[in-house]
Amino acid sequence: MTKVIVLRPEPGASETVNRAKARGLDAFALPLFAIEPINWSAPEPGGFDALLLTSANAVRFGGEQLASLRGLPVHAVGKATGEAARDAGFDIASSGDAGVERLLGSLEADLKLLHLCGENRTETGARQEIAAVPVYRSKVIEPAPDISAAHGQFVIVHSQRAARRFAELVSQREANRFDLTVVAISDATAQAAGTGWKRIETADHPTDDALLALVERLCDKGAQE
Repeated sequence: MTKVIVLRPEPGASETVNRAKARGLDAFALPLFAIEPINWSAPEPGGFDALLLTSANAVRFGGEQLASLRGLPVHAVGKATGEAARDAGFDIASSGDAGVERLLGSLEADLKLLHLCGENRTETGARQEIAAVPVYRSKVIEPAPDISAAHGQFVIVHSQRAARRFAELVSQREANRFDLTVVAISDATAQAAGTGWKRIETADHPTDDALLALVERLCDKGAQE
């Protein structure tokens, strides 16, 4: 059976692996980054209408300062992020399922949003006034993990940074891209991975479920060929 390699940091990597196994896929985690908290100062909540959360890591690693912001409703980018925020004591005003751009497009344009995010934040074309406050970082794991097990397999990529890092490691090891299938969460992530792979596929929606559904279809197609 073709294996599915998950590159995202923990604890998200294990969550994706568990979802993959529930679909009958042979998956294992090979994180390229580790999440760690950073020092940050919580602004006065009165200056904002709501929190914008685009990753569950914001509440997992936000620390004690999150307590002062619990009066703000949360607009979460997806189900997992919304569940993490709810578990941390926040009220969920909305939860998207198609990425941050779609989520912001569904909200009132005059909102003032506090975005608790990572240091490596992707800019959006938002109509809202957004104040970004980094509360965690994704640190490159050194020494890099052995990626030899990925060859001939499906590689799931959740971020542009992971796509670039994986492509860099493959090039450093002078490995062959032609036997690797990259499955990306978005068009931007697929573009960050570059070219030369056996194939590169993009999920219909930027969610774990869409990624895994795509891998499942590709595995079924491969089995029939």
